[in-house]
Formats: sequence, structure tokens, C-alpha cells
Amino acid sequence: MSELEHIIQPAKSGRASCKTCRKKIDKGVLRFGEAFVNTFSDSGRVSHRWHHMECAAKKHGKLLGPTLEKYEGDVPVANEEELKKLIAESATKAAKKPGAFPYADHAPTSRARCIICDDKIQKGDPRIAIEREIDTGAFVRKGAGYLHPHCVEEWIDEEGKDIDAFKESLKANTSILEGAELEAVLSELG
Repeated sequence: MSELEHIIQPAKSGRASCKTCRKKIDKGVLRFGEAFVNTFSDSGRVSHRWHHMECAAKKHGKLLGPTLEKYEGDVPVANEEELKKLIAESATKAAKKPGAFPYADHAPTSRARCIICDDKIQKGDPRIAIEREIDTGAFVRKGAGYLHPHCVEEWIDEEGKDIDAFKESLKANTSILEGAELEAVLSELG
């Protein structure tokens, strides 16, 4: 099996689409190749998922950063300083992502529904993420479930959990909401 090596190179044909934004990568434009083992290949061949450089800097900064440092291609990286700035910002965002359940954050979309009241959690509103078992029909897996802060008390009662221990875990795992905003969410819990 080949070694996984991420690459930066000009697009050869203009047929590839960015795996982040789904838009075409024009021929000759520098692109980032995220290496992965192709499981459809008998030999475990290494393939690449292509990304625009800016898209990779935002979503895959941890991979692009070292690859950008090693890059010695013929085509110069026109916006290298901007890319490095985006990579640093993505690292800051990644550091703020919660590592464990439960945690509080802002809903990034309006797609999630509260598992207690079944109402949509509106984009930008605070929500509480908890780990729950999800029955897919074929198997049971663990995943995130979301609650309005005012619905947490009912969930706590149903689950037979201790509210004070839950609040302490929530405070420890929450990195996105801080200060008064986190205190306001905690006061809604009951």
C-alpha cells in the first residue's frame, strides 16, 4: 500500500469538482489533493479528493498547512498569506469544537428538532447536544440529539439523571458559549 501523501498541484483537466463546495476546479488552478486509501481498489491504492485551496484552508487546514509548507511546484501560490490566515482561523474554530457530550452551542441551521417537544431549533438559537442511541432499523448507533434549553429538565426527569451533575458536565464541555451567554442557558435548564 502506498503512503498517504496530500498534494498541491494545478488541475490537469478542469473536470474535477471541489469536495467541499462542489463547484468545478478550473484547469490550471492550484488545488489541494486530500489523500485517502481507495477501498474499491484491490491493492489499496491511494487516491485524492480535490479541493479548491481556499476551501481546503477553511475545512482541512490541519492537512493543508504542512502540505503548503512543503510545496515546491512550478505554479506559485498567489494568495499564500491569505491561505495561512484561513488555516489559522480553521484551527481556532476546530479548537472550539466540543469534545464530549453534553455541550451547548448555537444551531448552525434550522434542521434539528428538539427530541422532547419536536419543534425545530431555529438557526442561531442556543441548543443543548446530548449523546443518544439512534435505531436505524438495521442497527443501533450513538449520535447527537438536541434539546431546547427549556426542555432539558423534562429530558433529565425521563432519563433519571442528576441536574447538577448534568450542568457541571455541560459547563466543562461547552467552549463556544461563554460568560453571560452560557450562564443564561444554564439558568433555563431548571
